[in-house]
Amino acid sequence: MLPKEENEMLTRVGPGTPAGELLRRYWHPIAVSKELMEEQPTKAVRVLGEDLVLFRDKSGRLGLLGDRCSHRGASLLYGRIEERGIACAYHGWLYDVKGDCLECPVEPAGSKFHLTVKHPAYPVQEHLNLVWAYMGPVPAPVLTHYDTLFRKDGHRKIIVHPQLDCNWFQAMENSVDPAHLQILHQEFYGRGERQPVSTTRGFTDDVAQAEFYLTDHGVMKKRIYANGIVDEHPLLFPTILRQGPSTQLRTPIDDEHTMHIHVLFFPTEDGREPAESWDPPVKYSEPYKDPPNKLHPFTRYTLQHIIPQDHMAWETQGPIADRARERLATSDKGVGMLRELMKREIAKVARGEDPIGVHRDPNHPMIETNVDEGVRQMRSDARAPSEGSYRHDLAKLYQGRGEQEG
Repeated sequence: MLPKEENEMLTRVGPGTPAGELLRRYWHPIAVSKELMEEQPTKAVRVLGEDLVLFRDKSGRLGLLGDRCSHRGASLLYGRIEERGIACAYHGWLYDVKGDCLECPVEPAGSKFHLTVKHPAYPVQEHLNLVWAYMGPVPAPVLTHYDTLFRKDGHRKIIVHPQLDCNWFQAMENSVDPAHLQILHQEFYGRGERQPVSTTRGFTDDVAQAEFYLTDHGVMKKRIYANGIVDEHPLLFPTILRQGPSTQLRTPIDDEHTMHIHVLFFPTEDGREPAESWDPPVKYSEPYKDPPNKLHPFTRYTLQHIIPQDHMAWETQGPIADRARERLATSDKGVGMLRELMKREIAKVARGEDPIGVHRDPNHPMIETNVDEGVRQMRSDARAPSEGSYRHDLAKLYQGRGEQEG
């Protein structure tokens, strides 16, 4: 069990909270770039418990500002886009992308009142058709150069999954919980070519050993199978899982909702740089439950493939899991390791230090996540599904199953 105070510390993401201050030291994807269109250049976003407006001004610059105007609190979502920024629809206060107030039109001629106004604003950047935001103290670090996000020699694809209606940490604990794979996903793991001895055990006996160890960027999860195959892939602290070809990004919207985006990376066989590598297509997955806007038990999960099964397991723990009621077992070693890592990094931030995974050198070396091996295993499994049909089914999903064009 976990005391209530520790559960609060690990899960709450708002300003001033321990986990919230830690999470604000990293860049997070908050939207798809192409969602900002000329006919609708503003978008309401909620990130780390803050209500914000994302916009692109007529000079092409991206801005991320607090939703409520500093004047009388009207939403900037309906602001008028101009060359220099966004003007509140109510009284015309004009803000640039840095939150500086450039004009207060109703003030007397020659007034310098606008110079006293500083509106909440956060740095944003575009990368791989996603808008990334940094909400911590300046100067901002660079976007960490993980291989799947920065290598040139590969094809990419973005999958936007339905909003996850639970706390972000439930998804991350799943990333260091190898025991669920052979049980929760057993229908897809077997693909009908193998049947488990019982649905209780699933394919648990395929795994001889599960290990974990800390890295410079998070936690490595390692499975050693009875047939000798070794599967190793990392949790990239604090909100990323790299599994197979997928870099799974989980952005906390607030305490009880999470954005879930996958960036898929498939290396080219000849090492060339595809023309679309930095302009990947974006797919939006269909809802994973019916009705899609309800919570358990007032909705039913479709479970038509692997990711909806994960969403079910995460969401039905509750909007924020009550860890005071849990009973951790030996298979939960990775969960305990992640919690201790969170507490360690929270303490570093409280001391004014950078947490792990934060880089300030724009030329820092590429960080290898062993994605080539993950893709190789997936492709091998696709040719011989009886050896690892979970990744075979994952490959089918990534080719389009359960998605619709966005």
